[in-house]
Amino acid sequence: MQSLIGASRAAAFDVNAVCSGFLYALTVGTQLLRGGGEPAAPYGLVIGADIYSRILDYSDRRTAVLFGDGAGAVLLGPVPTGLGIIETALIGRGEQHELIGVRAGGSRAPASERTVAAGEHFFRMDGRAVRGFVHKELPSAVKGLLNRAGVAAGLVQHFVPHQANGVMLTDIWPQLGLPGAELHLTVDRHANTGAASVAVTLDEVYRRGGLARGDLMLLAGFGGGMNIGAALLRWALDRPAAERHDRVEALSGSAAG
Repeated sequence: MQSLIGASRAAAFDVNAVCSGFLYALTVGTQLLRGGGEPAAPYGLVIGADIYSRILDYSDRRTAVLFGDGAGAVLLGPVPTGLGIIETALIGRGEQHELIGVRAGGSRAPASERTVAAGEHFFRMDGRAVRGFVHKELPSAVKGLLNRAGVAAGLVQHFVPHQANGVMLTDIWPQLGLPGAELHLTVDRHANTGAASVAVTLDEVYRRGGLARGDLMLLAGFGGGMNIGAALLRWALDRPAAERHDRVEALSGSAAG
């Protein structure tokens, strides 16, 4: 990506935390840019991308119907005082790592005739246990983030979560205690795109004119690891031009048709 966009002076590296990866990378990028030094007005490109189609077992309807391939990105840079990222939180629950994973293909279980025959290169997930993890951990993570930031939950205007499962997100939404916020869902159109889903959803909401400069929003990712990442921020961009989101709505309508 560095080569393709011609960013010859940029550092480039991977942050791997699966469905929470975008929030982990956003946190790392923010801290690096706030570290000072040259250039005086630094920028960072944070990309979330996942390709699930290569590791899905299409005979397993519990997983195959949920996932899609996708990529999304945000540009980090200087913003006026009071705007931008306020606080982030990263949580790891490694003792539950077996809830989601691909057993073979890495250094612990290299690819072999046996692993291929056993289907160990496919993505596997204990859906019931993952749902329990999210219901237990996400509300407390959101509350902890807001407490550290000193922000009342009722002030949050937008919640952009990892698009894991529409039914699960709708079910857990009341437990998050964000009475003034809008829950943004795109899973019905793009499926669960892993590390891409928060960035893809954020982009779609912005392009349709759903975000105004100064809006307070909370982003959250959760999944394999088991990990949770969250960020509280004030949106720093003006709404896009009307003709721009007219085009986006037209494209979305065409795609939906």
